[in-house]
Amino acid sequence: MKRPTLVTVAQRAGVSTALASIVMRGAKGASEQTRVRVLEAAREVGYQPDARARMLRQRHTRLIGVQFDLQQAFHGDLVEGIYAAAEQAGYDVALSAVTPARGEDRAVQSLLAHRCDGLILLGPQQSPDRLNELGQQLPIVSVARRLRGKAAETVDVVRSADDIGVHQAVTHLTALGHQHIAQIDGGKAPGAADRRRGFMTAMRRSGLAQGAIVLSGGADEEQGARVAREILALSPRPTAVIAFNDRCAVGVLDVFLREGISVPGDISVVGYDDSRLASMSHVDLTTVGQDASELARIAVERAIGRIEGAADINDREIVFEPHLVVRGTTGPAHVRI
Repeated sequence: MKRPTLVTVAQRAGVSTALASIVMRGAKGASEQTRVRVLEAAREVGYQPDARARMLRQRHTRLIGVQFDLQQAFHGDLVEGIYAAAEQAGYDVALSAVTPARGEDRAVQSLLAHRCDGLILLGPQQSPDRLNELGQQLPIVSVARRLRGKAAETVDVVRSADDIGVHQAVTHLTALGHQHIAQIDGGKAPGAADRRRGFMTAMRRSGLAQGAIVLSGGADEEQGARVAREILALSPRPTAVIAFNDRCAVGVLDVFLREGISVPGDISVVGYDDSRLASMSHVDLTTVGQDASELARIAVERAIGRIEGAADINDREIVFEPHLVVRGTTGPAHVRI
C-alpha cells in the first residue's frame, strides 16, 4: 500500500490540496468546520506529515543533534535529560552514536546532514581545531569536556568540576583512615586531566603524597579489570581505589570478587558519574555524582539560546560542583597487605 499523501487527505475531505495544507500546517485561512473535516480525513487515511520535508522548507528545523557514546552508561542518563528539556522547549532531538566502528566525525556528519540547528556533543574527543571549525558553522555545546584556545571562544561548555569531585572522594577515604590510595587514570578521556590533578592535590593537602599512586587505565570495564589485577600484585597494596568512572569501577569490582577480595573489607572502591549502573543493588557503588538531568537541561538551554540569538549570553563555560554519593563499596581502612 502506498503511503497516504496530502492529496489523499484533500480528496477524502472534499477540499483543495492547498486548503488541506493550510489545515495540516496549522496556518490561518481555514474555517473551524473545514479544519475538523480535514483532520478527521487525515486520521481516517492514516496520513502523517513528512517531518523531514517540512524541515527542509524551513530556515530553522528546531532540531538539536546529540552525539553520544553508545558504550557510556552516563551518556544514556544525559540523553534522557536532553530529550525532556528539548521537548519542553519545543525542539526535537536527533541522536548519532559513537561506537568502536563509528567514529565521532561520522557521527557529527550524520547530524549535519539532518540540518540540525545546533549540536550537543557528549564527552567529545575530537581535536580543538575540529571543534573550533564546527563552532564556526553552527552552535555547539560540549558536555563534560573543558576547552582551551580558539575552541573555547566558539564552543560552549557545560561540565562538572572534575578536580573537586575527586577531591571529595579523597576526603571521604582519608576520613575513613585510608592513607594508601590508588587512582585509575582515564588517559586522554574528557575530564581525565582534571581528575588526575584533583587527586594529587587532595593527597598532598592531606599529607599523603607518599601514599598516592596513579595507574594508567581507561573508561570501561575491561580497563578497570586490567588495572585491578595490577593492584592485587602491588606490595604494599593500596587500601582504596578511585576509578576513572563507574564502568571502570565495575571492572575492578568484578576482579576483586573473583579473587576473593572483600569490598570494602579489604579494599574500598569509588567510581565517578553516579550512573544508573552505580545504584544497582548488586553494585551499590560509592561514586562521585554528576547531576545528569541538570547538565542536560543547561546544555539544551545554552544550545537553544545560541540558536535563537539570545543577547544575554556572555560566558562560554558553565561549571557545576559534583557531589559524593556514599554507598556500600567504601569503609574503614584495612591493614595494608
